[in-house]
Parts: sequence; structure tokens; C-alpha cells
Amino acid sequence: MKLLNLLLLACAAGVPVLAQLSAPNDSGVAMGHIHLVVRDVDAQKAFWVAVGGVPVTNGRLQLIQFPGTFVMLRKGEPTGGTVGSVINHIGFKVPNLAAAAAKWKAAGLKTEPGSNPKQMWVWAPDEIKVEMSEDPTMTVPIASHHIHYFVTAPLEIQAWYAKMFGAIPGKRAQFDAADLPAINLSFTKIDAALPGSKGRAVDHVGFEVKNLEAFLKKLEAAGVKIDSPYRRLPDSNTAIAFLTDPWGTYIELTENLAPARME
Repeated sequence: MKLLNLLLLACAAGVPVLAQLSAPNDSGVAMGHIHLVVRDVDAQKAFWVAVGGVPVTNGRLQLIQFPGTFVMLRKGEPTGGTVGSVINHIGFKVPNLAAAAAKWKAAGLKTEPGSNPKQMWVWAPDEIKVEMSEDPTMTVPIASHHIHYFVTAPLEIQAWYAKMFGAIPGKRAQFDAADLPAINLSFTKIDAALPGSKGRAVDHVGFEVKNLEAFLKKLEAAGVKIDSPYRRLPDSNTAIAFLTDPWGTYIELTENLAPARME
């Protein structure tokens, strides 16, 4: 708790407001948020602030903001961490990995070396695996980078996200991948399907959508089952809906997730 209080004070006193969500692609979709189910909300909040996030609010929603995405926390008992589920890990990038790693280690975060000097692992509570990589061209201290899926059919999931969300198919290093504004979706091939994300520590991925009601109708016309239909949150301009991709990734679609004005 002491660490959390110090980090929150530091944010209030000296950390600049970060950019909000990216502009959508031609399909009206951009990265929105990563939603975690966690045992200790304060411990998780301390972690995400320590790596560079800034707490903000949108009505009743409590968010931790990074350029290009938000992290959201819900107290609960996750069925497992990221490893062993369809979402193996999530990735962020920083301009100077060595300098950032020194700060994370000083804050007591669990770190592990990566496969090269420009990449490393940082473990959030509840066994959430986070990849950190270096991009010296960055102009912000940290930003969202990728979500890494372990699936049996990388080319099929790549094509699905391209068709349904307008993601651009391609490669990230050796991985088949698909790009949306502010996020890369990377796919590793495995032999047997893993459990879906719902109920795990990374419970679902959120995409921000322009004209959400119309977008949902297009998805349904394409044969996508909507798990939870369009609705507006109480006392908020934010609208949401839920679905599950064919590989078990639980997905929230939002409209107007970002606060209208940042303090």
C-alpha cells in the first residue's frame, strides 16, 4: 500500500497526461483496453503505475492509461495466469529498456531477461506475463505494443481479425500477425488448443469501435455470435458489447471508453 501511495503521488505531481486512444482504422476499430481479473486490486494498480501507467476515470470506470490502451482491473479469483491460455502474454515497448528495467527492479518488480538485450519479461501479480521491448524512436515513456496468442491455426485467426475488424495481415519478426491501430496481434502455432481467456487473469481484450451498434449488426450478418448485446453503462456515455473469437479469446467492444477530458 505504501508503494501504491507513493506512485500515485508521483503521477499526480509530475507525470504528464498521456495520449488517449488511437484513431480507428477504416473499419472503425482501434485498440481499447486489457481487462484483468485480479486477487489484489491495490497490488495490481501499484504494478501498472510502476511500469508507467497513469490512473484516470471515466464516470464510474477506473482506468490505468497508457498511450494507445487502458488497463482495467476487476477483483476476483482468476482461474490462472496468462501462460496456458490462448493469450500467452501482452507486450509493451519503451525507448530505453535498460533505464526502465533499473526503475522496475528498484520498485521490486519481478523481471526476467529476454532472448536478446532489447527484450525482457516483467511479471505482474496473478502470473500475468508482460513482454517489454525497446524502441528508441519512441517519444513517450511507454506504450502498448502487442497481444500474443497461442493458437492452432495462426493464418486462420489472422484472416478472421482481418475480415471482422479490418486488421492488416503481416508478420512481426517470425510470427504471423495482424495490426490494428495501437496494437499488434501476434500468433504462435501450437498443436493443441488452449483454454479461452474468460476467467483468466487476462480475462478479455477490449477494442474501441466507432458506431458500435452498426458495427455489431455487420458482425452478426457475417455470422459472429454476440455474447452480450449492445448496452450503455449507467451514468456514462460509454457503450459496450461482448463476443468470443473462434479460438476462445473473450472480447469487449466499447464506444467512448476514453474520458472526454483529461485532468
